[in-house]
Amino acid sequence: MKKTADVNDNRYLRPDGSNLAAFLYYLRRKHETTYSLIRRAVQRVTPFFNDFILNPQKLNPDKIRLEWQHKSSEAYFDASSFSDGTVRFIALATLFLQPDNYLPSVVLVDEPELGLHPYAITMLASLVKQASIKTQVIVSTQSPLLLDHFQPEDVLIADRVDGGTQFTRLDSTKLTGWLENYSLGQLWEKNEFGGRPGAE
Repeated sequence: MKKTADVNDNRYLRPDGSNLAAFLYYLRRKHETTYSLIRRAVQRVTPFFNDFILNPQKLNPDKIRLEWQHKSSEAYFDASSFSDGTVRFIALATLFLQPDNYLPSVVLVDEPELGLHPYAITMLASLVKQASIKTQVIVSTQSPLLLDHFQPEDVLIADRVDGGTQFTRLDSTKLTGWLENYSLGQLWEKNEFGGRPGAE
């Protein structure tokens, strides 16, 4: 995501985010409302961020890099000056806020919370919920904080059973008493519904 991309590699956001700059450049030019939503989402978790600087390179107009402007400076910076967590959030915001007709039928994301500030995790949960209205979203997580933002019916617990993986959907009726005093994340940490490493 921090590397140079082909400016015309913008049909969809690639699974590894390698064309993030090209895709954002396309959205800014053709889907201004969506681009504005992404920009505002990034500003909420990165207060010093003003806007992306998205232009083909002057000496190689077929290439583009992710650059950005600080709120209190006219200087520009490339993506390498962002933390890994910030770049991850930019990619996730772009993934979940992209126009409906670009969303795949299923979105799978593995541990999206890695490197994110707790407030960014709260924002991420909101983006996941918003996207899940339009497409199926499957997220694997080891974050109690991310889990706290969902209802029991949203959660599948993965356990190793007889050398295989067994999935069990949480039942809110069985957790009613617990949830009066604890969040889902706290209950997971207390090992009240599995999903923890065990001896084989």
